[in-house]
Amino acid sequence: MPKFLRIGIHQSNVSGYTSKAWWIRRVGSSVFLKWGAVEVQGVGDGRKIYWTVPPREKVIRCRTVQPAKDYVKNAIARRRSHRYEPLTGNIAIRRRPANRGGELEQTLATILFVDIVRSTEKAARLGDSRWTQVMNHYYAAVRRELKTLRGKEVVTTGDGLLATFNAPAAGVRCATAIREAVRTLGLEIRVGLHAGEYNVNGADVVGLAFHIGARVAAKARAGEVLVSSAVKDLMSPSEIRFKDHGVHQLKGVPKRWRLYRVDH
Repeated sequence: MPKFLRIGIHQSNVSGYTSKAWWIRRVGSSVFLKWGAVEVQGVGDGRKIYWTVPPREKVIRCRTVQPAKDYVKNAIARRRSHRYEPLTGNIAIRRRPANRGGELEQTLATILFVDIVRSTEKAARLGDSRWTQVMNHYYAAVRRELKTLRGKEVVTTGDGLLATFNAPAAGVRCATAIREAVRTLGLEIRVGLHAGEYNVNGADVVGLAFHIGARVAAKARAGEVLVSSAVKDLMSPSEIRFKDHGVHQLKGVPKRWRLYRVDH
């Protein structure tokens, strides 16, 4: 299963930076993709690559095997021409050691996770140069709305972004503002929000709440903003209107969660 790490301005002999990774596997006529932000620690043979948040996943289902092979071949060729280096080892989930130095601070916040719907197809249709321009405008629009509603950007994940808010209403309003802003670029997004505690140790943030936010977003369709019951329960009924979206099992997350769709 080919895997690639984006080098960017960094080189293979540099340790301690955040980059992006991409993973592809074909099974018969289906192509499985994973991508997202990674943390690079160490150099040479001792280098370790960790997902900073759960990677985004997508399945491309082709009618026959040959189109699936062609898709994989072309996708790999694009990565090789975009300063991606092949990875031979696994990409692990970060297991952080117990904090032995400094204060481990626990924080409660509303977590927003946003990504673009069908981004791979759009990138292929627009071409690399035009898609890069669109993505620059996309992140500028997202960050503009974050600044307006006092959101804090945590990490970007390919075509997604994770941010936190002190107030749940601000997070929801930011999500809907981002949705409308990026539609002017011809893009549709899906957004998930969850409220929970996470740990802060210096520049590092970690916690199950981030995973839940990403999984809530994965349940959203194009243009939808979904929130967990934890977000809705923190808000007064008059602040924002919600519609019940049912009870869902979130991949890799304990128990089932009731989700709500923002009704505006």
